[in-house]
Amino acid sequence: MGGGETVDQKKERPIHWIGSSRQDLRDFPDDARRDIGLALFFAQRGEKHSSAKPLKGFKGAGVLEIVEDDRGDTYRAVYAVRFAEAIYVLHAFKKKSKSGIKTPRHELDLIERRLKAAELDYQQWLKGKK
Repeated sequence: MGGGETVDQKKERPIHWIGSSRQDLRDFPDDARRDIGLALFFAQRGEKHSSAKPLKGFKGAGVLEIVEDDRGDTYRAVYAVRFAEAIYVLHAFKKKSKSGIKTPRHELDLIERRLKAAELDYQQWLKGKK
């Protein structure tokens, strides 16, 4: 081991961003962006932050959602951990509905499309690493 690594340090998986997810997250308020960033850092290290939970409707697919409240608004980021060597951020959005906690159907449809795009991207990325 070189470079000051210790035995217990975990290898961080890189984050890949699908669609507008990176810019959308950048547009969040500072506190929400920082909290979501911390949860994604946990994911990179193979851990699950307390604010992350499985996204309903994606059973067993390794898709999680981070929910952060900031000044009366709710911000969400959805990411996939199902890929062995990378984390994919699929979507980041401000929840607009004031009633209920359910993720709107159009958001779930977008996440599903982006998950398929992530699967293709991951295969290409792996080929490029060889």
